[in-house]
Amino acid sequence: MTSTVIYEGDLRTVAEHLKSGSVIETDAPLDNQGKAERFSPSDLVATALGSCMMTIMGIKARDAKIDLKGTKIEIEKIMKSEPRRIGGINLTFHFPESLRLDEKHITILERAANTCPVINSIHPDIEVKVLFNWKTAVSL
Repeated sequence: MTSTVIYEGDLRTVAEHLKSGSVIETDAPLDNQGKAERFSPSDLVATALGSCMMTIMGIKARDAKIDLKGTKIEIEKIMKSEPRRIGGINLTFHFPESLRLDEKHITILERAANTCPVINSIHPDIEVKVLFNWKTAVSL
């Protein structure tokens, strides 16, 4: 078993990762009767995509002795209705200004991100847009 989720009432849940004991709380969003005081479950889907992409890039970067520490991803989740669902996820990667990469490594890292397990699990009806903002990093 990976995790447990307990309903706390008032449209909130607490999820616990069983191996580590780490906890994530969720709340329904304002536009769906919630208080939006925590991540919503659909926020977690979009956030999981960014986290997964960064993790797979991190594996490739570590293998190539590239330090991606400080990379930031801005994530935008776009909802649709009837039925209510995630319609799109936009991700913008911002890399540290100190990062120096050649085109080969940029291609390897982008390819790694775009093949992460979460992106391969997202339904094709969800439009995913990814912008790798390498201009903050200096190319060799």
